[in-house]
Amino acid sequence: MPLNTVRALNQIYTPSKIVCVGRNYVAHIAELGNEIPEDMVVFLKPNSSISTTLHSDKGEALHYEAELSFLVKEGEFKAVALGLDLTKRESQTRLRNKGLPWERAKAFDGSALFSEFVPFDPAGPDLSLQLWINDTLIQQGGVELMLYPPKVIKEQLAQFMTLEEGDVVMTGTPKGVGVVNKGDGFVGRVLQGEQCLVEHTWVAK
Repeated sequence: MPLNTVRALNQIYTPSKIVCVGRNYVAHIAELGNEIPEDMVVFLKPNSSISTTLHSDKGEALHYEAELSFLVKEGEFKAVALGLDLTKRESQTRLRNKGLPWERAKAFDGSALFSEFVPFDPAGPDLSLQLWINDTLIQQGGVELMLYPPKVIKEQLAQFMTLEEGDVVMTGTPKGVGVVNKGDGFVGRVLQGEQCLVEHTWVAK
């Protein structure tokens, strides 16, 4: 697959941007010692952050964050994937404490990985995710736990940003984030109700 692209609905898309929602799960906010924000937290990753390789180190240890991720088509969230938002946690904490932007910790090359994007039923049961590491379930959660569910995310983004064809929206991570260790086997799944829509495997380098 070409660099900086995603596979969705049997096509290849080159997102102009990845829009990320932060602090969208209360339990994750608590595990990082953050406060619940008054407004939806939004930050961006560039197209160059997309990778198929799960790195364990980019000058410092990386943390994984599994997220329900949506592909935009015809102005709507048309497909869903399991996304990994990789974070330089030490750098993020240092920057956050100084009131500085997070790009050095969140937008580096290789910081966004995705399974294939697949169709889902907008009127069906809630979407959820599972992340297994070395055959142990580490993260799980979904729409029912979000402060800002997908519909609200799209409505709020539309107030100040144009989502273009093929853009990706990452909706935040449930509790259970941690360090990526070299050699770890990751299996991510997106479910709708009890049905597994997509599964993807990575081995950390």
